[in-house]
Amino acid sequence: MDKNQSLALSVSSLTEGERQELLGSLSAEEAQGLLYDWRFWARPNQLPPKGNWRTWLLLAGRGFGKTRTGAEWVRSLVETEQAKRIALVAPTAADARDVVVEGESGIMAISSPWFMPIYEPSKRRITWPNGAIATLYSADEPERLRGPQHDAAWCDELAAWRYPDSWDMLLFGLRLGKDPRVVVTTTPKPTPIIKSLVKAETTAITKGSTFDNAENLAPAFLKQILSKYDGTRLGRQELYADILDDNPGALWNQRMVDKLRVKEYPDLVRVVVAIDPAVTSSDESDETGMIVAGVGVDGHGYVLEDLSLRSTPDGWARIAVEAYHRHRADRVVAETNNGGDMVEHTIRTVDATVSYKKLHASRGKLTRAEPIAALYEQGRVHHVGDFGDLEDQLCSWTPGEKSPDRMDALVWSLTELMLDTKLEPRIREL
Repeated sequence: MDKNQSLALSVSSLTEGERQELLGSLSAEEAQGLLYDWRFWARPNQLPPKGNWRTWLLLAGRGFGKTRTGAEWVRSLVETEQAKRIALVAPTAADARDVVVEGESGIMAISSPWFMPIYEPSKRRITWPNGAIATLYSADEPERLRGPQHDAAWCDELAAWRYPDSWDMLLFGLRLGKDPRVVVTTTPKPTPIIKSLVKAETTAITKGSTFDNAENLAPAFLKQILSKYDGTRLGRQELYADILDDNPGALWNQRMVDKLRVKEYPDLVRVVVAIDPAVTSSDESDETGMIVAGVGVDGHGYVLEDLSLRSTPDGWARIAVEAYHRHRADRVVAETNNGGDMVEHTIRTVDATVSYKKLHASRGKLTRAEPIAALYEQGRVHHVGDFGDLEDQLCSWTPGEKSPDRMDALVWSLTELMLDTKLEPRIREL
């Protein structure tokens, strides 16, 4: 038996006769209870570790079952009356609602019908039959955590929290009961909070990969993510739960990007769709880098979309034209060192009205990238959302290596927007 195999999977490996004998020995009540007994369905690395820990840090890849693990931990505390006031904290209010509470593996979905809690969205509250209460919080609103007291907390995707104060405020209020504890379920990133938790003596750490849960994941999903991410830096983080240190030779680092990440942006002066076309379009080809970016009335750059993909010229051209119209962009720009006039011809075949400018790389990769990295260092470029593949390329590329497609498209977009002093800004009317 696999040491990390669930009891349920062990039972399924028995012969038909052995399974019938085992299940037939259960009463109807016991059989029903088994459906909601997490100890039966969980893998050992999804169960709380033993010991006197204050924080259980579950660092796991996508698809591991982190959400289910967190929800079941909360349910167990409530049903055994070890917790009465619980904090449920996610990166945003929508995450708390859609993942932690209402998700397929969230609290409402995994609760037994004989101990079903009541969820009041308007009050951000879940109440169980025994009077235990869980309150939902957004890590985007640290002040809401100032004051409330709890005896347990589930923090989801801590590495994606924008404000460290949310973690501090939560800990200040985690003071009810004899043994207040917190479980953190997160894909790892080398943020200061994650690094400090890893070093803390009061932290119990569980690491798990996407493939620990392969039995419950679609084969097509596993095949897709393996072909795309296995062997990559991002794959080490997102699939195998490795905490990656920044590449000391890279021009960008994750902390720099995270610090400048935003959800909203001001009125934009100009918007471009930048393309770094792949030379070929086979399954083994490089991706065509495609970035939509704008410059705001504040003079800052805003990365709006990463539409990079592996496609035929007609395929990426159509996506570029759609983005051009969707964002009411001023121009499509593309590097033509490899594609020559093919890029413009392909774009104009899809839509002859698109404003287009070809860019020719007369300088080396490092010379082009350094001024853009400097804009990040000055706090003048913001990512509107999370662009994992792009950010992985930025934070792992070392000058002298072949520059990746997404990064090249980003550099072209921001060069066009922010380093061309001949441009006169104007307010765009949407």
